[in-house]
Amino acid sequence: MRTRLLAFSVLGVAVALGGCHHATRPDGTRVDKKGVTDMGGFEAFVATHPTQEQFKAMYPGVQLMLPGTISTMEIRYDNTRFFPQLDSTGHIIGGDFH
Repeated sequence: MRTRLLAFSVLGVAVALGGCHHATRPDGTRVDKKGVTDMGGFEAFVATHPTQEQFKAMYPGVQLMLPGTISTMEIRYDNTRFFPQLDSTGHIIGGDFH
């Protein structure tokens, strides 16, 4: 009985620690899942008119609020929810945080 409990405890710790890795972007830089902190770099990235998939790969910690997406009325000050402006092909050409 104690051996089984010990095995499940070790397994639980291993699973918990498995999620503690640091993610990286396609360009190799580390991802801060708390939101955008480098606004200059973010604005330069948006100026390249990325696709929605490129945006999600580069900023996985930012929720991309596309037209028609339902959201709450909460105010966020941590730059984790971006409301993009899209061109006719679906590329992001601007937007703002709410």
